[in-house]
Amino acid sequence: MAGLFISVEGIDGVGKSTQIGMLADFLAANGREVVRTLEPGGTELGQEIRHLLLHRKGDVAPRAEALLYAADRAHHVATKVRPAPERGDVVISDRYLDSSVAYQGAGRALDAAEVRAISMFAVQDLLPQLTILLDLPAEQALARRANTGTEPDRLEREKVEFFEAVRQAFLAMAAAEPSRWLVIDANQTPEAMQSQIRDRVVQLLG
Repeated sequence: MAGLFISVEGIDGVGKSTQIGMLADFLAANGREVVRTLEPGGTELGQEIRHLLLHRKGDVAPRAEALLYAADRAHHVATKVRPAPERGDVVISDRYLDSSVAYQGAGRALDAAEVRAISMFAVQDLLPQLTILLDLPAEQALARRANTGTEPDRLEREKVEFFEAVRQAFLAMAAAEPSRWLVIDANQTPEAMQSQIRDRVVQLLG
C-alpha cells in the first residue's frame, strides 16, 4: 500500500489543527496508519528548537531564525517524515518548508529563494505530494486566534500586516505550483472544508 505525505499550511487562526484531526480520524477509520506531526517541534530535538524559536525572550536574528527552522526540519524529515510513507503510512504535517518561505521570506524580508534553498538542502529535496492551504484574510484569522484565550507566542504577537504578507506569500506559492497545492477557503464550515480535503486525498491514495 502506497504511503502519502501531506502538509497543511496557513497563517495562525485558520483552523489547521481541526482539519488535521478530522482528516487523521477519517484515514484511520478507513484502515490507514497515520503519522501526525508538526513543525517546528515534531521530534524531541525539535521541541527544544521550538522553545528557542517561539518562547525565548528577545529577538532572533532573521538568518539565525531561518537556519534554526531548517535544522529542526532536517532532523524531522530524516527521523520521522521520510520513513513513514516508505512503510505505507500517511504523514500529515502541521506546517512544512513552505511556512519558512512564507514567514521568513515574506514576513522577515529575507530572500525567499534563499530560504527555500536552505530548506530544500535540509530535507534533501523532499516535498509533500499534497500541500493544503487554508486561506483566510489576516484580520479574520487573528480575530479567531484572539478568541482562543491562549497566550500568543513570539510570532503570534506580530501585527496584522505581517500576517497578510505571509498569507499573500502562501497564495503566490500555491498559484505557482497548482499540482501540489489545494487552496481551501477557510470561511466555510469545518465540514465543508473537510469534504474538499478528503476528496483530494482519496484521489491521491487511489
